[in-house]
Amino acid sequence: MIECEGLVKIYKSDDLEVVALQGLNLKVEDGEMMAIIGNSGSGKSTLLNILGGLDRPSAGSVKVGEWDLLKITEEQIVEYKRDTVGFIWQNNARNLLPYLSALENVEMPMMLAGRMDRKYAKQLLEWVGLKERMHNKLHQLSGGEQQRVAMAIALSNRPKMLLADEPTGSVDTRTSDMIMDIFRRMNRELGVTIVIVTHDLSLASKVDRVVAIRDGMTSTEFIKRNHHLDEEIAAGASGLKQVHEEYVVIDRVGRMQIPKEYLSALNIKDKASIEFDGERIVITPPKTLEG
Repeated sequence: MIECEGLVKIYKSDDLEVVALQGLNLKVEDGEMMAIIGNSGSGKSTLLNILGGLDRPSAGSVKVGEWDLLKITEEQIVEYKRDTVGFIWQNNARNLLPYLSALENVEMPMMLAGRMDRKYAKQLLEWVGLKERMHNKLHQLSGGEQQRVAMAIALSNRPKMLLADEPTGSVDTRTSDMIMDIFRRMNRELGVTIVIVTHDLSLASKVDRVVAIRDGMTSTEFIKRNHHLDEEIAAGASGLKQVHEEYVVIDRVGRMQIPKEYLSALNIKDKASIEFDGERIVITPPKTLEG
């Protein structure tokens, strides 16, 4: 569904140049539900804006389905954002029109695309647990309920991919768990690809794969070991724990980012010794030169 290779994004002003993405590589399978994590300034929101058609890459390759986002025209961008991608913001005001009801908000993108479907709009609000609240105006809904309306809006035109920018950042833990459960149901029942950008590591237990971004590049991945965990929990199995295995990401020329805490533990700064013992690659602090 998503394939980024050597993706670069540079922001320029008169006297300043900022490299937000510097050769990022990423692949996301069709129908996958995954998260992208990183500290502030790591480039994760820049990546999401490019995938959402809200920003243009400077160089490299980025493809979403049949679309090449480096070569796409302005007219095609409109079609792409309308039909292929749904976007959920942390700030509900970017998704919602306050003078409309929840149902009218969900119907608005359908009307603009000329595909009005009230039955489906109501179904979406039922899916997010707002069957009894769909005719309420936004000021009558809590923050968590408004975020769930935003989720329904993002799905109103049946996109193939859903992008969520810190979707649980402004809600409590209980509401956060509810929102992530809704994401999982949408992913499973609708087959929509879901990419969640967050700084919250606790969300890792709710997705199959987590990709960490550092300094504008993918650094490590955490991949779920038990891919049938959700079904087993639903079936009533007990004592199951979510386990993700950590991997470093290696690009096509062999470069990789080693987690900073590992380097700090070994007091490795700018150089390291590397050896191959026939089975493993061993990285150690530089050997001191004698004599």
